[in-house]
Amino acid sequence: MDERLDGTGLGEVRILVVDDHRTFAEALASRLRAEPGFGVAATTTVDGARRLIEERRPDVILLDVDLDGRDGIRFAIEIRAAHADVRIVMVTAGEEERRVAEAVRGGVNAWVPKDGSVEHLLQVVRGVLRDETHIPPRLLTYVLSDLMAAEQERNEHETLVGALTPREREVLQCMVSGMTRAAIAQHLFLSPNTVRTHMQNVLGKLGVHSTLAAVAVARRAGIGEER
Repeated sequence: MDERLDGTGLGEVRILVVDDHRTFAEALASRLRAEPGFGVAATTTVDGARRLIEERRPDVILLDVDLDGRDGIRFAIEIRAAHADVRIVMVTAGEEERRVAEAVRGGVNAWVPKDGSVEHLLQVVRGVLRDETHIPPRLLTYVLSDLMAAEQERNEHETLVGALTPREREVLQCMVSGMTRAAIAQHLFLSPNTVRTHMQNVLGKLGVHSTLAAVAVARRAGIGEER
């Protein structure tokens, strides 16, 4: 059930707590409201969070990884795509290295264990407001290695994409957008046969054998981020 908890007064720093355990969400929100300059809202559902994000435009979101069976990290990535300035802190009982790395790659600013002190959480909140990143030290080595590997992979794919001609890159962008060969031909004012040739050249230069694989390479190279 979607819940909006009481006591969501305005403050200098707007904080949103999102946790599917009502007792925890309510207790944490109540404690944070005791801090001067904090205005805190809370919800137990993703739908409630979406609504409160639009209504209140929080500065910081405290988000659980597991939201009643829904993936909190995917939700964090969704939030980041729509609201680039919001700071996201995962407050969770889990500390799986792979998940922490996934969260950081997705734009999460901090990862805080639920069993930590409120004082530590407050330090983290104030830190992310200064654009700091907070990861538990025991997880930092893995996360940094993962980020370096991801950056290397991205550079390799950017090199492959960089070998494309301007027209081939346009065709690849259309492929990433999900356009059919006929739609690409119409969009770029080309014949279907010419588009087919360009698509074959794209696959060859990227070293793949299918459109899906080409799109995957393009996205890893940042093509999907273009507007």
